[in-house]
Amino acid sequence: MEVEQELEWKAAQTTAISVQLVPAAKRQLKFLAAIDRNRWLYNACWLPLLAKHSESPIFEGPLVVPFDCEWIWHCHRLNPVRYKSDCEEFYGRILDNDNVVSSLDGTSGSETEKVWKMLYSSEPYDLEFSSALQDNAYAKKGDEKCTKYDLISAVQRQNSFFYQVSRAHMNDDRYLEGSVARYKGFLHLIKRNTEKSIKSFSVPTYDIDLIWHTHQLHPASYCQDLLEIMGKVLNHDDTVQDRTKGQKLDVGSSTTSKTFEEMYGSRYWRAGAMYRGSTPSPVRTIPYPVSATKKVAASIENQKIDIPKIKDLEVMLEFVNVRNLPEEHKGSLSVSFCKTQPDVIFNVKRSLTIFSESGEKQVATFHCEPTGHLIFELMSCSPPSLPLPKSSKSLGLTSVSLEDFLSPDSSLIVEKWLELVPNSNTMETKRIGLRVAISVTIPTPLPYSLQLISSQPFSKVSCLFPLPMTVKFAKSRTRVFDIAGVLVMSLQMRSSKKFMGNKGGQRRRLIGTTAAGETLTLAESADSGWSMVNSPWFLNLPSVNDDDDDGHILQLTGPHSVRLYPGRRLEYESKCCEKHKCGRQIERHLVTAVEFSADNPYGLAVALLDMKSGTVKVKEEWFLWPCLILALILGKEGYHSPPVGGKAAKEKGLRD
Repeated sequence: MEVEQELEWKAAQTTAISVQLVPAAKRQLKFLAAIDRNRWLYNACWLPLLAKHSESPIFEGPLVVPFDCEWIWHCHRLNPVRYKSDCEEFYGRILDNDNVVSSLDGTSGSETEKVWKMLYSSEPYDLEFSSALQDNAYAKKGDEKCTKYDLISAVQRQNSFFYQVSRAHMNDDRYLEGSVARYKGFLHLIKRNTEKSIKSFSVPTYDIDLIWHTHQLHPASYCQDLLEIMGKVLNHDDTVQDRTKGQKLDVGSSTTSKTFEEMYGSRYWRAGAMYRGSTPSPVRTIPYPVSATKKVAASIENQKIDIPKIKDLEVMLEFVNVRNLPEEHKGSLSVSFCKTQPDVIFNVKRSLTIFSESGEKQVATFHCEPTGHLIFELMSCSPPSLPLPKSSKSLGLTSVSLEDFLSPDSSLIVEKWLELVPNSNTMETKRIGLRVAISVTIPTPLPYSLQLISSQPFSKVSCLFPLPMTVKFAKSRTRVFDIAGVLVMSLQMRSSKKFMGNKGGQRRRLIGTTAAGETLTLAESADSGWSMVNSPWFLNLPSVNDDDDDGHILQLTGPHSVRLYPGRRLEYESKCCEKHKCGRQIERHLVTAVEFSADNPYGLAVALLDMKSGTVKVKEEWFLWPCLILALILGKEGYHSPPVGGKAAKEKGLRD
């Protein structure tokens, strides 16, 4: 059986694809990232211009497709059958992407713009944000002349795709090369089903879908390739999105996975390629003003926090089969797994059943450091028999090195038989074998994780800042530890008798003592907030006069523009089903810091502060220092997030 599966896989890899899919996939990821920053686009008159230029070049050099048109054209091509029929109906041939470049490639579009203005004097070549906000900007007449396909719905369906493929490992050559191989296996599977007259809805994993999209974006090549591979142009149905158990998408996923694994003898799931959950809710519906994100050049020596950078990788693991198992141990089997050395991310022992023995598919997904070995121990469990309780016996150990996955020639996927080393001196005629399937992503930096612990007695209400307001400026210290439990520094809030402007009151200072014993003044209170010493950062107190009311509760200004929002936001948002998403309660002890910039006009989550547990998670190194200061100031000021948004609620924020 294994020989037949290997032959099928080799046959799949001979599938001829006329597109260099790995670099093309990287270009698609770059384009999708740009689309995510520009969510206000519409379609206008692109295909007629493309048809003219492809038939008889209007000028030397490539056409530069306007950015908004490129997005609509992108979505149109992702329905290859409809795109082919539309092109053939209106232009007599498939309009391909030869001699066309993206506006993102840096090529001047001046020649294209001249022709555009000559043909479409009333339509702007570069769509401005203001015009995009006009009523029903999508409904331009150019759409109706070229297709009856609902491009607006197609765009809406594709909006969430980038979130599923936006993680760093998707841009790695090794990962993409594996994706291309799996895509060929996917096409070969559909071909075999067609030859056997098996009707099924084949569902790709997201790494396969990325390559499938990439292939479709070269429409002439895609149509020719698919006609040669299976005699027809394979359509791409993205209208099925209901993930409810028993529905078409769920059934199709299960069937595709089962068929793939039976055909090739390798797992269909893959680390980093599975559904991530629904796209997080945005914090803004319109982009943040770019002018407010002007960077301030500053080099601050005392803003460096010496915290080691830890990398992690995602691991998916399944125990597929067991062989040479002694008769007396057949029955209740499980495999426990752990790591050989301490790991700040994965430091527990877990267990899974074996698919061939239990008939139940169990796949573990976890994160760990890319060091050391994974240890697997086969356990035989005997049922309880009075008066004896249930007992377990170890049948042997084996291991896999995680560091082997880091080599340049690693495919990031392993499925093989491992021989177990018995725990006893019993000599077996044949060693027990365990078939293990493992898939990993490339290592990526782990967000910094800090723990703040007050030296005062703990309160049930707050582990981080338990002091009542009357003694909040007592000589208490808050110690900061990194993820490994190493002391980073101690923080202390002090007050002086200096008056604050004309209002009177005590000026407060935040003092930090490093692990080496150096004492630094980190921040000082001011009339309108807090100023970070020797730093361009300033924490603004809430203002009821803020016209840009997007629900933020505080704002940091400086080298980056950062706003703070109550609860979990963006990528920190809790994953739950869509029907419960709108009614979810805001966790008032949590605060999400969101950076806004030209690259991220809709916001990028850079930190999560848990005011109850004292945990601070920071994604970006530049935000480590201000976030640490921010966490202590918020706690010492008796901060709590307001129960509702809006200007009135902000008055309840940072106040004594």
